[in-house]
Amino acid sequence: MTTEFVASIEGAEAEAMLAYESSSSPDLRDRLGLAAARIGGGVVLSVRHDPAGYWSKALGFGFTEPVTRDLVDRIIGFYRSEGTPSAVIQIAPAVLPDDWEEIRTAYGLEPMSSWIKLAAPVEAVRPAGGTRLRVAPVDAADFDEWAQVLLRGFGMPADGLDQMISGAVRNPAFRPYGVWDGPELVGVGNVYFHGSVAALSAGTVLPDHRNQGAQSALITARAEAARAAGCRWLVAETGQPAPGERNPSMDNLVRAGLTVRYARQNWRWRA
Repeated sequence: MTTEFVASIEGAEAEAMLAYESSSSPDLRDRLGLAAARIGGGVVLSVRHDPAGYWSKALGFGFTEPVTRDLVDRIIGFYRSEGTPSAVIQIAPAVLPDDWEEIRTAYGLEPMSSWIKLAAPVEAVRPAGGTRLRVAPVDAADFDEWAQVLLRGFGMPADGLDQMISGAVRNPAFRPYGVWDGPELVGVGNVYFHGSVAALSAGTVLPDHRNQGAQSALITARAEAARAAGCRWLVAETGQPAPGERNPSMDNLVRAGLTVRYARQNWRWRA
């Protein structure tokens, strides 16, 4: 796996996150405390009043310029200037410097859970089971409901995040999909097109409709969209399961043909 390939999949995730957080109205930006910057080739995102504690994160570093103490200082300086209470810094293991332990200790970066990065050529992704539920693209008229189902599926409060997300998926680089049980929207998934890479995100199904094949159907539908868009790679990330445990999301991705490429440690910074 080349550094260029890692850069492409990290870059797709970074640009997707930037797209989620950069399309809000001025009023909503003020309400949530939204701010973003490009630093050292990566993306630094702050949601000062994030009710979920998830959306302030920095990622995509180590390819335009190396990860150094100076780079981390600029990232942390941005968060301090924004009054951000905490943020997560995500750096691919292939570009961590030899003195990373010293750098992260100096800035109080605490290890959190790790994410698994998966990828496959789009042509290698295969259907992995069917479902009685209907999976289809989501029209603009349903974007508000789509955002609310996304937040409910991940256990996040709305509190303005629903408006941020529903506004973001109007970006033409996104292709949002939904899962319906009759007229009821019960699951969602999204895919972001970035050059030759299609990045999966936002895949969730409400608890009472899980274990019915919806996640696998969402992966298949988004892979077809990526193929139609001319993308060569499908990539995704999900939480690394604890030893002796399983992550159903990772199982679904692997079953569809994606393979694990690496685990990436998350680092928590607190003001």
